[in-house]
Amino acid sequence: MSYLHSIGEYILMIKGVFGRMTKRSVLKELIFKEINELVIGSLGIVAFLSFFIGGVVALQTALNLNNPLIPKSLVAYAARQSIILEFSPTFISIIMAGKVGSFITSSIGSMRVTEQIDALEVMGVNSLNYLVFPKIIAMLTYPFVIAISMFLGIMGAYAAAVFGGFLSPEAFISGLQEDFIGYQVFYAFFKTFLFAMILATIPAYHGYYMTGGSLEVGKASTTSFVWTSVVIIVTNYIVTQLLLS
Repeated sequence: MSYLHSIGEYILMIKGVFGRMTKRSVLKELIFKEINELVIGSLGIVAFLSFFIGGVVALQTALNLNNPLIPKSLVAYAARQSIILEFSPTFISIIMAGKVGSFITSSIGSMRVTEQIDALEVMGVNSLNYLVFPKIIAMLTYPFVIAISMFLGIMGAYAAAVFGGFLSPEAFISGLQEDFIGYQVFYAFFKTFLFAMILATIPAYHGYYMTGGSLEVGKASTTSFVWTSVVIIVTNYIVTQLLLS
């Protein structure tokens, strides 16, 4: 029953977010602040991970490709499919659940502990709209981060495969273009959009409805990371089943 209560509370929170709106000038400033903290602040770790994981995927494929009948261009093909379909949209989102999700939960949870949320309500401000709505709008730019991740992942694969001497630049480009299906890019960005909504709302829920003191803020951050990751993985399975089956 506690899970049903949490789901209902989460749905009511989403409804409350789009209730009484805060002044547009205030929201605009908050949205740009959230974009800077949640999206731009995450570009460094995303770029680093994407480049080197792309390189690892290419190396693993090249080192295990022992059959002389299989063309070397398969290295680029496998790297492209792995990065576009799963690594960039899904695994980067799980990493972001730890970085961005924990930040959202702790920042809202700290406001709950210090009674700043109660103060907003006393002043007649819709605290859900003031705190959560800018985060949702800011995370609409999250697919931009995933696009950079895809590009750098493929560049990492190129660097590892070509400069590692496993195949020529022409063979890599050929493999990269082989059997390319544009719909798979749509699939990747569609689920990225869903993951962005999950990353913005589930951590906000755990921060907004937490109770206790500063110790519970840390516990809420851990819980939000676990549940955000679980929901992302389940959503990934459902979306893949619906769009690629």
